[in-house]
Amino acid sequence: MGKFKDFMKNSFNYILGLFSNDMGIDLGTASTLVYVKGEGVVLCEPSVVAIKHGTSLVRAVGEEAKRMLGRTPGNIIAIRPMKDGVIADFEITEAMLRYFIKKVHKRRVLVRPRIVIAIPSGITEVEKRAVKDSAERAGARQVKLIEEPMAAAIGVGLPIQDPIGNMIIDIGGGTTEIAVISLAGIVFSRSIRIGGDEMDQAIIEYLRKTYNVMIGERTAEDIKIKIGSAYPLEEEMTLEVKGRDLVAGLPKAVTITSEEIREALQEPLRAILETTKVSLERTPPELSADLIEQGIVMAGGGSLLRGIDKLISEETGLPVHVADDPVTAVVNGTGKVLNDIRYLDDVTVPVKSEMRS
Repeated sequence: MGKFKDFMKNSFNYILGLFSNDMGIDLGTASTLVYVKGEGVVLCEPSVVAIKHGTSLVRAVGEEAKRMLGRTPGNIIAIRPMKDGVIADFEITEAMLRYFIKKVHKRRVLVRPRIVIAIPSGITEVEKRAVKDSAERAGARQVKLIEEPMAAAIGVGLPIQDPIGNMIIDIGGGTTEIAVISLAGIVFSRSIRIGGDEMDQAIIEYLRKTYNVMIGERTAEDIKIKIGSAYPLEEEMTLEVKGRDLVAGLPKAVTITSEEIREALQEPLRAILETTKVSLERTPPELSADLIEQGIVMAGGGSLLRGIDKLISEETGLPVHVADDPVTAVVNGTGKVLNDIRYLDDVTVPVKSEMRS
């Protein structure tokens, strides 16, 4: 009887799948990416929501809302509902997810999609439940969660199901995920709440202390992209930066160098290096031997920082490769899981039901 029920349930889900756009979501601190089954990555927008002050009335989401950061009048607030890879504002995250789901689900409104969502490996059961509940309330018919390093490893094409050690470093906006994977399981993982956002904050602090100039998050990110580096460059660069003079209170322009920004980034980079070394120390000897051949693969937007692969290789003595498209590695991993049902139960993580009194 139980087998018949399972058969009927699977058949029903299969039929529903024919009429819905099942999707994988990389719900990131900085950006949200959506993969639709059969179509690939269809959306990449900032995880930002603009709301009317004192209410939960959403005025804009994604790219449009990000343009409002630091520029809104008093009655509109542009906020990022995700912090350090987890939900900081449940209601706003739900509104953001609903917006993205509707945007990509298009005309197929009668059948709710099945969704695979990537989550940081270090989050609590309460935080997992918050992600699952948000997605269900936003319109998902079924939600599966997958740890980001596992999704990234699948997305970049690592042979995770083989009995060999694979190491991945995924540097996102709010977290850095480091994991050693073998036989479709995570042997050891570390998640630290340091990523691209911390790098941006380090740049803001450096300019404040060194030049008495205050800049915003968008400007700091722009500096990081244009002249940021983790390793000395063959040709160092300069950039003119505009901000507000903290003494005079007036607009001010200063010229900064890539060496200065590298100095500013030392603290977050050191934290990532230390966590990488701890992960290697905790890796079983047999898998450590594999890593000499396999090396380390880097994913996530943070791995695009110039020279970060050289820095990690120099510090660990292992070959380090940056994925071909590191920004979409995690969301492509969720897509592969959707496309290959065999993966689904092997690599997704269970969410415990709420305790009932």
